[in-house]
Amino acid sequence: MKLVRGAWQLLVGIKDGLVLLFMLLFFGLLFAALTARPGGRAFGEGALVLDLNGPIVEQPAEVSPFAALSGQQVGREYRLRDVVRVLDAVRTDARVKVVVLDLDRFGGGYPATLAEVQDAILRVRGSGKHVLAYATGYTDGGYRLASAASEVWVDPLGGTIFAGPGGTQPYLKGLLDRLGVTAHVYRVGTYKSAVEPYTRTDQSPESKEALGAVYGDILEEWRQAVRRARPRAGIDQFLAQPAQVIVAAGGNIAEANRRAGLVDRLGDRIAFTKRVAQLAGEDTSKTAIGFKRIGYDQFLAANPLKSSGDAIGVVTVAGTIVDGRAGPGSAAGDTIAKAVLDGLKKHDLKALVVRVDSPGGSALASERIRQAILEGKRRGLPVVVSMGGLAASGGYWVATAGDQIFAEPSTITGSIGIFAVLPTFEQTLAKIGVNADGVRTTPLSGQPDLLAGTNPVVDTVLQAGIENGYRQFIARVAQARRMTPQRVDQVGQGRVWSGADARQLGLVDRFGGLEEAVAEAARRARLDAGSVRTVYLEKEPGFAAQLARSFGGDDEDAGAPTGDAFGRIAAERRALVARALADARGLLAAGTVQARCLECVGFGPAAARADDLRLLDLVMAKLGW
Repeated sequence: MKLVRGAWQLLVGIKDGLVLLFMLLFFGLLFAALTARPGGRAFGEGALVLDLNGPIVEQPAEVSPFAALSGQQVGREYRLRDVVRVLDAVRTDARVKVVVLDLDRFGGGYPATLAEVQDAILRVRGSGKHVLAYATGYTDGGYRLASAASEVWVDPLGGTIFAGPGGTQPYLKGLLDRLGVTAHVYRVGTYKSAVEPYTRTDQSPESKEALGAVYGDILEEWRQAVRRARPRAGIDQFLAQPAQVIVAAGGNIAEANRRAGLVDRLGDRIAFTKRVAQLAGEDTSKTAIGFKRIGYDQFLAANPLKSSGDAIGVVTVAGTIVDGRAGPGSAAGDTIAKAVLDGLKKHDLKALVVRVDSPGGSALASERIRQAILEGKRRGLPVVVSMGGLAASGGYWVATAGDQIFAEPSTITGSIGIFAVLPTFEQTLAKIGVNADGVRTTPLSGQPDLLAGTNPVVDTVLQAGIENGYRQFIARVAQARRMTPQRVDQVGQGRVWSGADARQLGLVDRFGGLEEAVAEAARRARLDAGSVRTVYLEKEPGFAAQLARSFGGDDEDAGAPTGDAFGRIAAERRALVARALADARGLLAAGTVQARCLECVGFGPAAARADDLRLLDLVMAKLGW
């Protein structure tokens, strides 16, 4: 029996070894396939297709392999600099006969982000190449991109109406009161309205004043951008009197769009495909009606970043600033600081460019990132800040490390202020007959007490700490911007500003994007801007993330939902509510001093994470909806 048992164990061991070997071989081949450069394969003439089935962001978040392998939809995020690089490369590539913008599932982007892409599309159009845009119904952001196309198509059964910036957000004070939750708020700033959902049932007059001004700037910038791209489009009547315009067309929104010059042609996807085939050439090898196409990823890989010349490091601060470590798409203080310090050691950098696209977050993590950037300064490197779509609160805290700050007119910035929110549950427990008591040796024993509530001593201490943090924030801005602390306090107070206003106030030096910031960094380092190369000091997605993308990233049904004008607007609003609820949950659980702009969420991409949407579904289910 021992011999049989031993032989059986040997066979099981051999089987396990073979399975392990097979798995290693399988994943090795899979990794080789994922990391193979598509650009190494030649491609012929055709239409370059930008099927933007997700938002355009500064830094795509890392995809969870568990979500992809479990069958969940994995929407894609498109890196801004990659999209712009592809569009700029198109202009001189004779193989690309036409560019197709498929915006049916476009997830949007911050106004400044869309401005950069729109400008890049206009450069393609200016080179003499056709750009065709298609959607069943365009969002405001999608139409900004489409307006730069030489032909704008819309489905006859769809159509486009414009919502403009603004809307409502949830105020949770009434719910917290019903649940017996006490939200202890410590803040500085007349306009630091991020905490208002926990202290009020409506928006304060100060918040309405500040956000109303920014919304007005953003809407006017959008209007002027569309006018420049399509001078004859009747945008004003669709913004001011949409009901009259659509009723005059018998309720046919698509026809009203065509009459107003917003779109050039009405047609379904079959008609649009035939039109593209006229320009790019037919390809019926897969479908009865098709055109020769060049894939976005394939073309991107065929046009890599410059690899020679003096190196300028680019530090990316994208997403909410959090403590500790995290993957791409979240600005984790320790992760970014380590990437900067490693970059200073491994690369012979001549300058640093800090690309900020963040609503802020942890004040401690913001300072951690700032100190790492200042280490480059201490080594004699010029530091230039490039603000993307959003550089507010903690994002502006990081920006104070720069010698010069670039922004776009529609960049959302400012929100100079800090706060903290601490929930306690003494009233909740009392409702179910639970009390809390104990022995204290000092005024701060057991404080902050989540069970019995805070006492006046800890409230005073925490508020004093917040006020001290605000003074430090003010001091950093004053030193960086060569202002008096009193002047910074006047333009601070947690108020949000557009990039145009921020430049007038002295918070920003010049208008321009990342390319202009790199050129300025090269000039300050006494280098020829045309001969430098950029080295991005950021963590690249690991093998697991690449594997997840291969399973879910190219799914044509993933990403933002398609639909007509009403469907697209409803989907955007649902995503914004989901993100607002998720922010509220995260803020109550954070437990750290925050330099964060929660009200900035409404300016950004319409896409929400799967976890955010699940939270919204849970809340709606609890409410019986």
